[in-house]
Amino acid sequence: MDSTRQNKISRLIQKELSDIFLRMTKEMRGVMVSVSVVRVSPDLGIAKAYLSIFPSEKAAEIIEHLTNNTKAIRFELGNRVRHQLRIIPELRFYQDDSLDYIEHIDQLLKD
Repeated sequence: MDSTRQNKISRLIQKELSDIFLRMTKEMRGVMVSVSVVRVSPDLGIAKAYLSIFPSEKAAEIIEHLTNNTKAIRFELGNRVRHQLRIIPELRFYQDDSLDYIEHIDQLLKD
């Protein structure tokens, strides 16, 4: 069960990461990255960001690219939230494939 502080920090990080990824994906045509959920550990040291990526065929490539550039993304996040957070959590990125799963279930129900 998440505390109120964890929820507030999760929403703050989600908003700022969405902004950062919007700026980053403008350079790559035909790719859209949105942050579905951010979950912060109880000690506020780790933030797990679940990303919804369109088209889903490029998801593995984009997750790998983001993982390789975690330091730069964390630095950018730190610049944006330095007045709200004392310690910037370590970032981990995961693919949120819930939309693909819903589409698959719909397709099975149609058949």
